[in-house]
Amino acid sequence: MAEHIRWGILGAAKFARQHMAPAIHAARGAELAALATSSAEKAAPFAALAPGLRVFGSYDALLADPEIDAVYIPLPNHLHVDWTLKALAAGKHVLCEKPLALRAEEFDAVIAARDASGLVAAEAYMIVHHPQWLRARELVQGGALGDLVQVDGVFSYDNSADGGNIRNKPETGGGGIPDIGVYTYGSARFVTAEEPERITSADIGWNKGVDVWARVCADFPSFKYHAVTSMRMHPRQEMTFHGTQGVLRLTAPFNPGVFGQAELHLTRGMETEITRYPGVNHYVLQVENFGAAVRGESDYPCPLEFSRGTQRMIDAVFAAARG
Repeated sequence: MAEHIRWGILGAAKFARQHMAPAIHAARGAELAALATSSAEKAAPFAALAPGLRVFGSYDALLADPEIDAVYIPLPNHLHVDWTLKALAAGKHVLCEKPLALRAEEFDAVIAARDASGLVAAEAYMIVHHPQWLRARELVQGGALGDLVQVDGVFSYDNSADGGNIRNKPETGGGGIPDIGVYTYGSARFVTAEEPERITSADIGWNKGVDVWARVCADFPSFKYHAVTSMRMHPRQEMTFHGTQGVLRLTAPFNPGVFGQAELHLTRGMETEITRYPGVNHYVLQVENFGAAVRGESDYPCPLEFSRGTQRMIDAVFAAARG
């Protein structure tokens, strides 16, 4: 594999235009080389970012290009598994937006294809590449909080005015939990290295077939868990890890730089230590870590098996709400 990884993007999604295309362009060892879209208008800002960008009129045409090493997939949720499998079959490494699948068992085919091909395939779960989360994991697992007792999370925004948004459509795999529950659930798993034993409560509010508000409680082996997600509330995000000897709070845990500056507030006794992370772009770090895995320099920090575990928790939440 060449030192420089040539990336293609399947679809001119707004998120790709605003975040991932600039991240690929800025990342060391990466080149934004191609885009698949039938819209010249949507292609224009990508081409302005990366002069020389090749634009293909179909996803299949981009996958057939032997000069593309890796693809990023920002398509609607219900298309993720199919196009990830197609990209792997075409010999491309794949970074697919979250949630990669809508059921935990759907990961099995992707994991099998990854293993058979020898390629790198991963869900674009960017937060675990941010140093605030690496530090949070180190502090919690290192005993800085004493025994962990309670983990609380909240992630909300309001897209009620955007009825055409794919998150508001059940047929595209929409809903607040698939979109942002992956963060409140997955980050707790990442920091603690524990899996939920039981969903004790799942109170979900629905609108036109998608969850727009959810309050979830769970028992983990060593702590209790509580989280709220919503697509119908004023923007808010926070994660708190509360132990017998301290409290750790992340003030902009999920999209720092957009919501606010990433800060870790570690309180022990009467003292609070604040660690700030100005200017860190976890999307760029994600692309660089993916490239390192492709080149065989290091393991990818967020393998599909981890992502399958988060989806398993999401499945359990929906099952508890039904039951």
